[in-house]
Amino acid sequence: MKRRAVPIGAALHSISSGKRFLSPSTSGAFSNKTIKSPTLSSVDIVDSWSSASKLPEQPCIKKLSKNQTVKIIDGSAIADGIRSKIASEVRRMKESIGQVPSLAAILVGQRRDSLTYVRNKTIASEEVGIKFRMTSLREDCTESEVCNALCRYNEDPSVHGILLQLPLPQHLDESKILSFISLEKDVDGFHPLNIGHLAMQGMEPLFIPCTPKGCIELLMQYGVEIMGKTAVVIGRSNIVGLPMSLLLQRHHATVTVLDALTKNPEKIAREADILVTAAGVPDLVRGSWLKPGAVVLDVGTNPIEDCTSEHGYRLVGDVCFEEAIRVASAITPVPGGVGPMTVAMLLCNTLEAAKRAHNFITTC
Repeated sequence: MKRRAVPIGAALHSISSGKRFLSPSTSGAFSNKTIKSPTLSSVDIVDSWSSASKLPEQPCIKKLSKNQTVKIIDGSAIADGIRSKIASEVRRMKESIGQVPSLAAILVGQRRDSLTYVRNKTIASEEVGIKFRMTSLREDCTESEVCNALCRYNEDPSVHGILLQLPLPQHLDESKILSFISLEKDVDGFHPLNIGHLAMQGMEPLFIPCTPKGCIELLMQYGVEIMGKTAVVIGRSNIVGLPMSLLLQRHHATVTVLDALTKNPEKIAREADILVTAAGVPDLVRGSWLKPGAVVLDVGTNPIEDCTSEHGYRLVGDVCFEEAIRVASAITPVPGGVGPMTVAMLLCNTLEAAKRAHNFITTC
């Protein structure tokens, strides 16, 4: 007796549901779509974390042993050294071929944090001899206006790097606009092709996103082993979380990404040898979230009100620093940790872009 062949998809459906096989006409299992999987963009959810102030009291914190002391990872000092080398390379380039790197930024709107970031990048560029120019657009500008500004910089041979300050206002399609940036000038490393190459073994992106690149540099400068270690990244943004997880994987870490929907995030975080947090929530990560001896990179830069401060606010990270220093073996402060490295990596990428454009031998 011959057995009737059953489609694999139907067999799997039957196994998982415990039902007998039904024909397509009676099961209702098939639709006009060839497959059931939706488009990825249709299932995207904004990664919005709850305020740490709503969290319950923390349980007892496991501390470092008495003979261990925490290292404060001084990102400012390392960034100063990198910027000094970049300045020397810029001078060498100018003396050799009469060219200097040029960075162009596009700022949409007047967000306070974005204005601060652009101002810091302007100052840092000028200090190392990189030319800096900026185009400011209204908050309610159109996508066409942003793309036209990008295209002008794309076509300008005197511009070597283009920076689109993120985030953009919600009415603008960020991914679409980023794809307009010339791949050779994408010094922020956010172009889809650069991210794709970062994700694939054996491929080399032209540029690595600056904050993840700075984090890896900090780990290497402090002699932290990455290969074979368990790493946890908190936050999955396109700017930090996603490329950070990909870059750690390229360095052979075993990586877990936590987002706002993750169940029991503190339990998962306690498994991390290396913890990178970029959730944007003050004091989200408490001491009880940390494995004793973990290395902690705090990317969060969160302004909180402080009437004693000159500006009326002070910056804190995602990690409760006072608790973390009793548990971690090394940690970045906020400010003075990852932030200066992000700017230093932007300058390094811009120098790299200029050297490629002029076939100038690179050492950065």
